[in-house]
Amino acid sequence: MSTHAKRERLLLADLLESAGPEAPTLCADWTCRDLAAHVVIRERRPDAAGGLLLGALKARLERTMAEYTAKPYEELVQLIRTGPPKLSVYALKQVDEAANAVEFYVHAEDVRRAQPDWSPRDVDPVFADSLWSRLEKLARLTGRRSPVGLVLRRPDGRTAVARKGVPVVTVTGEPGELTLFCFGRQAAAAVSLDGEPEAVAKLATAELGL
Repeated sequence: MSTHAKRERLLLADLLESAGPEAPTLCADWTCRDLAAHVVIRERRPDAAGGLLLGALKARLERTMAEYTAKPYEELVQLIRTGPPKLSVYALKQVDEAANAVEFYVHAEDVRRAQPDWSPRDVDPVFADSLWSRLEKLARLTGRRSPVGLVLRRPDGRTAVARKGVPVVTVTGEPGELTLFCFGRQAAAAVSLDGEPEAVAKLATAELGL
C-alpha cells in the first residue's frame, strides 16, 4: 500500500528530473542539485546528516555535500526515487511516513514554486488532514522563533497555536500552505494574515522552521 511519503518521494524525484540540476529552489541559494544532494545525504549518510542539527558535525556535512553535489545529477535523482538502503531506519514504512511525508512535500514545493510557470497543486483531503496532524504536533517547534504570537487556522476554523504572545497574527490557509509557511516559505505560501500591520510584516520575514 502506497504511503504519502512514497508518493511525495516519487513526485520530488520527477520534479527534480524535469527542472534540471541548475534550476533554483526555494531553499535559500540552493539549486536542484544541492537539494537532491541534501535529500540523499539525509537518508544515506547519517554520520554527516547530523550536521544539520549538531555544530560539531557541520564540517563533515559540508565535506559530504561537496562530495555528493559532484556526483552525476541523474544518479542523485535515482537514489531519491529508489529510496534508502534496506538497513536504513528510513526503510521502515512507519519511520518513512513520519519523517518524510512533510519533508518531501515541502521540498517538492521548493522545486515547483521556484519555477516561473508553476501552478497551484490540489492536495487530496486525506493528505491534507495528515499534514495538519503533523503540523499540530510541530507548530510550537516551527514557530519558536516567531517575533509575534502566531495562530494557524484552517478554512474550516480548526486552529493550532504556534507561539503564544502579543500582538497575535492569525495565518489562515489550507494545511499544505500552512505547512510551507511554518517551514520558512512564507512568501510562497497561499495564506492570509490577520493582525496589526507591523506584526504581519515582522512575521513575513521571520526565520520560521525546524
